Parts: sequence; structure tokens; C-alpha cells
Amino acid sequence: MVTFKKLKEFYWPYKKYFLWSILFMLLITGITVVYPIILQITIDEVVLGGKYEWIPYLALGFIGIMIIKGAGTYIHQYTGELFGITSVYKLRNALYGKLQYLPFRYYDNAKTGDLMSRLTSDVEGFRFFLSFGFSELLRLIVLIATTFGVMFYYSPSLTFVTLATLPFLAIVVYKFEKSVHPAFRGIRKSFGKLNTNVQENISGINTVKSLSREDFVIDKFNSSNGDYKDKYLFTSSIWAKYFPLMEFLGNISVVLLFSYGGYLVINDSLQPGELVAFYSLVGYIIWPIANLGFVINLFSQSKASGERLLEILEEDNEITDMDDAIQANKLKGDVEFQNVTLRYGEDDQEALYDISFKASPGKVIGLIGSTGSGKTSLTQLMTRFYEPIRGDVLIDGVSVKNYSLHSLRSNIGFVLQESFLFSSSIKANISYGRPDATMEEIIDAAKRAQAHEFIMELPDGYDTMLGERGMGLSGGQKQRIAIARSICVDPSILILDDATSAVDMETEFQIQKALKEVMKGRTTFIIAHRISSLKHADEILVLENGKIVERGTHEFLLSNDGPYQRIYNIQYQDQEKVMHEQIG
Repeated sequence: MVTFKKLKEFYWPYKKYFLWSILFMLLITGITVVYPIILQITIDEVVLGGKYEWIPYLALGFIGIMIIKGAGTYIHQYTGELFGITSVYKLRNALYGKLQYLPFRYYDNAKTGDLMSRLTSDVEGFRFFLSFGFSELLRLIVLIATTFGVMFYYSPSLTFVTLATLPFLAIVVYKFEKSVHPAFRGIRKSFGKLNTNVQENISGINTVKSLSREDFVIDKFNSSNGDYKDKYLFTSSIWAKYFPLMEFLGNISVVLLFSYGGYLVINDSLQPGELVAFYSLVGYIIWPIANLGFVINLFSQSKASGERLLEILEEDNEITDMDDAIQANKLKGDVEFQNVTLRYGEDDQEALYDISFKASPGKVIGLIGSTGSGKTSLTQLMTRFYEPIRGDVLIDGVSVKNYSLHSLRSNIGFVLQESFLFSSSIKANISYGRPDATMEEIIDAAKRAQAHEFIMELPDGYDTMLGERGMGLSGGQKQRIAIARSICVDPSILILDDATSAVDMETEFQIQKALKEVMKGRTTFIIAHRISSLKHADEILVLENGKIVERGTHEFLLSNDGPYQRIYNIQYQDQEKVMHEQIG
């Protein structure tokens, strides 16, 4: 029950719904036990005793009981569902909110499909036990206790003889729970992997088809699906192993009942109606105890689901606001790195090592280097997507750790290497970082990003709805909308992470021309593989293996005979070779 105690804050505030559900469950259970008593009276007093005048009263009483039970069942089920769905509404919101604020480091290892599985099937599994499992467990306990009392009233000796198999049944139920919980946890994990497989394959369908890897991904899915099937079959084998044994022990109780009960009737120690009532009552004990297996099954599933949900809720959010965090309305953009070293994992090598430089407000800093040299990592430290293990990053002379995350990131425009657009209108995508932006500001941002013209050519202009991840637009169009989105925020610091990598040379020239105007008054960091994208920078930092190996202006670095000049020669020699081949 530790899992449920940890999740108590999500369901206990709605305990009034649970208590109403339990109240009417008790009423229904009491009425259920009355049925055999009415049956006993009908046989012993009416059929055998000849009191036929009781028939109308018994019939009316039975109808009245049925009406009360029907109304009680409705209230019991409705309040139970209200308890479950209201609780997981709060839980699902908490999970989603937690995921929004977890650091990038968490998502480096997390699987999208698995997270989706937790927020859907695991939450639903937990809800079902809240709505049904809790009350059903109590119902079985109350039904067993009440039934035992009525049976004991009729015949103590027959009660003990009939229920002689109960200790053995309890042992079987206990062993069943011990076996089924790990099995259900395995099912949940396997289902998460299956979801991840599906999500990745659908998201990467273009890559799959372009490389003719359909057979490979089908085999991969079959493997994940097979693992899920095997784990489910293993769980089914546990059910198949224990439930026949439970049923066998229940039937032994019936045999004992009729053997000893028949003897008592023959010797006038028990009335025939009481024996028939006893037969009905014993079912209210034996089968509920066997049915505990089903409730235990629900409990095991919800416990496994709850454990997976707690893994998210208890995940350490290492990047948070300080108690006295500074709310910065508008930063100047004075950036300084002081001996900064970054390592993503404890066993990983340094992604950045002893980085130090200063960028004055309004300056343009170019970052160039081979893949994995640390260019993107450097900019992600400014926004506190990651924390350095040594050194500090200052903005306007203040450590970024002292700013509130919201105010810090609101002052930094970030155009990522991969342009992600939401399934919404173009207008909503551009104003995503500033929902209160006016239409004029949205259009101005689009014009500066060289996006206005192609937007106006679309059927609905700025109201055009985009497909998932911007489907329907070219790579260059998506990139320009992403740039417009960043411009619309009006940031003090602008970070362009290969922002023109998806456009042709002509479009790149147009965007660079527009960005020169946008960069005025803003500290800008340009990450690029093309020297043409950053040769106008005030300072260029050349990175290799997480270290700054060269720095200076474009002209200075060309005359320095270092890594930058080698990159320049490779790029422009290739261009000259292409031009020569075209002329020849």
C-alpha cells in the first residue's frame, strides 16, 4: 500500500465521493444477504408451513428490496466513478505539469512512447482501481463477514464444516497475488516499449520509406509485440494455474455442505429452507474469496501503474528557481562564460571544458566546429537547459542560476536546429512565445524572417492550419516560421542553431539580410557549419572536442592558418570545383 499512500494527495481530497459510494455499497450488500433469508422463509413457512397468505407480502417486500437495490447501485457506481475520474484528472495534470518542467537531461534517456503509455494506460489502470477496486474489496470483506454471521446464526457446526477449506483458499489467493504483481509490472513495461516502437516508426516514416526499411521496422515491431504477447501469456498462465484450484476448493465446500447439511436435515437439526439458504450463503463467502483474485489482479495492475507514475512524479528536477530568484523584465544581453565545464552524465566525457569568453550587448558571436564539438551545448547553458559541473554563466553580470527560469528564457530567442511546429495555425505558431502579440507584430516578425510572402500565398494566409510537425510546408518554410516565432518574442539574446541549414543559398541570403536588421541591439549567437552564415560575426569561436581552439574575426582567423582556415578551404574549394565542372 506504499504506492497508494504516496499518491494519497491526488485522491483523498475527493474522499466524500468515495464515502458515499461505500455507504450505498453497504446498503446493497445488506440487501444481497437478505435474499437467502427470504428464500428460507418462503420454503419453511409458506411451502412447508402452509402460510400462503404471506405470499403477497413477501412478493411486495421482494419488489421493494429490488427497487432500493437498483437505486443504491446507481448511486454507488456513479459516486465511485466520480471519485476515480476526479482523482486522476488531478493526477494526470500533475504528471503533465511535471513533464513540462523536467530538465533536458531527463529527456535524453526518456522514450516518448513510454511516457505516452504512462499518461494514458497507466493512469487509466490506476483510475479503474480507485473507481471500482477499492469499493469492491470492501464489498467482498463486508459480504463475507455478514454472510458468516447469518450462517453462524442458522448452524454454527455446519458453518465450520462448510468453511473448512477457507484457510487453504486464503493461502492460494495469497500466493496468486505474489506471482501476479511482478507479471503485471512486466506487462506495463513491455507495453511502454511497444508504444515507443510505434511512435518512433510513425514519426520516422519518411526515413523508413526512403531507405526501404519497411521489412526491418516490421520485424522490430513484431519482436516488441511478441515480447508483449509472451508476458501477457505468462500472466494468463498464472491465472490458469491458480483459478482452477480456487474453484476446486470452493466446490469441496459445497460437497461438505450437502453431506453434513443433509445429515442435519434428516435428523431434524436443520430445516430444509435453512439448508437451501445455506447453499446460497456459502456462495457469498467462497466465490467472493475466490473473486479476491480478480480484485488482487486489479490491485496489482494499479499498483504497477502507480509505481510507474511515481517514477515521473518523484523524478528530481535539478534545475529550479531559487527562493529569491530575480524576475528580469528586459536583459541587456551581456553574456560571460567563466571557466565552464559541462558533462551530461557521470560516466560521460566533458562536452565542454574550461570555456571562457565574453559577449558584449549587441555583439554577434559565431560558433563553428565539427559535429559534437559542443556548439549547441554551449548555448544551452545560457538558458539553463543543463547545468555546468564547474564554472558559471553570467548574463548582465549575474549568474543565470539567480534568474527565474521564466524571465531568463523569455529574454532568449532560440531557433533550434530542428524546426518544430505545432498542429495549429501559422499565426498561433509565430506568436507561441508571446500569445498577446498583435497581428501587426506577427506580420512584422514574419516579414523579417522572409516568411510573409509565402504565407500570404497559402489558402488561409496566417490562419492556415498546419499538420503534425508542420506537415504541408517545405523545410525552408518551416525554418522561416521558426525564426519568425523567435523574433516575435523580441529577445535580448538571439540564438540561431543552424537556423538556415534547411534553406537553399538564395533563401539563406534573404534571411541573413533580414536578420542583420533583427540582430541590431541584440546579442546574437550563430551556430553554423557554413562559414557564409557567420563570417560577418564580431567574434567567431572555433570549437573542437568541447574546447575553444581559436577565436577572432573572419579575417583574422583566415590569416591564422588554423582549423578555421582549413574549414574555409574545404568549403570554398568544393564550391570552386563545382563551378569549374559546370563551366567545363
